[in-house]
Amino acid sequence: MSAGDSEQTVRDAAALREELIRRRLAGGRPAAPAGITPVDRTRPLPLSFGQRQMWFLNRLDPDAVEYLVPQLLRLRGELDTAALAAAVDGLVARHEILRTRYGLAGEEPVQLIDPAASGTLTTVDLTGLPAAERARLAEEQAHRQAVLPFDLEHEWPLRATLFRLAEDDHLFALTLHHIACDERSQELLTAELAARYAAFGQGPTAPLPPPALQYADYAAWQREAFRSQPAARKQLHYWKQQLSGIEPLALPVDRLRPAVRSTAGSAVRLAVPAEVADRLRALAGEHRTTLFTVLLAAFQAQLARWTGGTDITVGTVVNGRTRPELRDLVGYGINTLVLRTRWDGDPAFAELLPLVRGTVLDAFDRQDTPFAPLVDELQPERDLSVTPLFQTAFTLHDARIGELALGGIRAERVELPWQVAKFDLALQVAELADGSLGGQFEYATALFDAATVQRFAGHLTRLLAAVTDRPEAPLSTVELLDRAESAVVDRPVPGVVSEWDGRCVHEVFERQAASTPGAVAVTHEGVPLSYGELNARANRLARRLRELGVGAESLVGVC
Repeated sequence: MSAGDSEQTVRDAAALREELIRRRLAGGRPAAPAGITPVDRTRPLPLSFGQRQMWFLNRLDPDAVEYLVPQLLRLRGELDTAALAAAVDGLVARHEILRTRYGLAGEEPVQLIDPAASGTLTTVDLTGLPAAERARLAEEQAHRQAVLPFDLEHEWPLRATLFRLAEDDHLFALTLHHIACDERSQELLTAELAARYAAFGQGPTAPLPPPALQYADYAAWQREAFRSQPAARKQLHYWKQQLSGIEPLALPVDRLRPAVRSTAGSAVRLAVPAEVADRLRALAGEHRTTLFTVLLAAFQAQLARWTGGTDITVGTVVNGRTRPELRDLVGYGINTLVLRTRWDGDPAFAELLPLVRGTVLDAFDRQDTPFAPLVDELQPERDLSVTPLFQTAFTLHDARIGELALGGIRAERVELPWQVAKFDLALQVAELADGSLGGQFEYATALFDAATVQRFAGHLTRLLAAVTDRPEAPLSTVELLDRAESAVVDRPVPGVVSEWDGRCVHEVFERQAASTPGAVAVTHEGVPLSYGELNARANRLARRLRELGVGAESLVGVC
């Protein structure tokens, strides 16, 4: 991310903070909960709400890999492997969360913190193999490690392997479990790893002092603050009202939803040119809001077009480090927010934007309510085929994880294939150095074909360009289809009635069946059915339903 991108991110965050501060001053801000202090390590250590959610999901499906956080780096140059091994051991020694396992005290999960130990980094020497085979074999093994589940009861949530390809060529694979980290943690660990590597051999003094707090201290404080603070109960009341009656989003999927949700996934790239991105930023400024809000409004508008609804719920994650002492804490510090926007009719984007802005501000002002107890309070209907409360997600990354700087070593990030889907559909966007926006649509392969999601990405890029050109135009007038799609929709089909003369659908169908009874109407699993045959079957079904007493306005279940 360039300096300009960083400045834009700072402006976005500052605008949001300014509005939230203005609200709190107007309404009176409740007293902050007491400070975070170290807890007694001789007593059972509870899990934070985020940890408990990760632990539960791991127990539910121990083989799931959707909450693994892998990184793969190609390191070129004269690497000091002893320094790297010592640096990794130093991370584990300094941060308890990296050497924590999870057991049970009665029926409650607890954190089990192990003493520090050396030997965290595993080294695999491949220099004895033919040169052409080394990189391929190293990447294959690294990919397998990236999707190897953790046994959280018996293993630490960190796995580090260094593949030696040559004297000056290595592949460094680092995988963490989400129960022990978030994006901020990755930034902290990357910076600390580099500092420890640089300090190796310069004496016994550690490059960083011990942390004032460990994650277990935060976890105990969070649970007590949520249980005892009036502000927490007030926030929970808001969320229960805001999300009451929420229904799963009816996305137009390519396949029937499986009875149990699959986490298998893939991704389709998204690219928004710098010129459009600049107009989006300008639109945000005109409406005194952020790029995040503008992109969320566009995403919700597109979901409305695809589903035909105007009650659109999207999930997002926020950095839950709202207190200064949590800024440099390694661990699971994020929280999930549910952003529900409702509207009537066919508003223009300029009219939808203030509604979404209000949704975002209300949610961020109440972001201290942990997601897991919120789900427990709302008790949505248990359905293993969908994620609770929302099925689509959106994230705007405000910064890239810092590059690993190891002296004169050149570190290049190696892309890992995307294989998981936490939700039906998730939009990830980041601001790039050239001012453009890049990202991807992550999708559940059990529901969508790649071609469908590629169309979805194309529709969003066209919508973003259109709403910056004509923000006052009704959303229904925004053209989402490209020329090829429009040609397919508009192309006349020989022998098929294409002009509507005011008749009902069944009357138009019967007219078509009378004029072309032998033409193929539908094909299912390779078996064609003509208009005449389909009309005959429909008439038989209609007569049978009438015999059973079904009349106008009766509800009939269709399997």
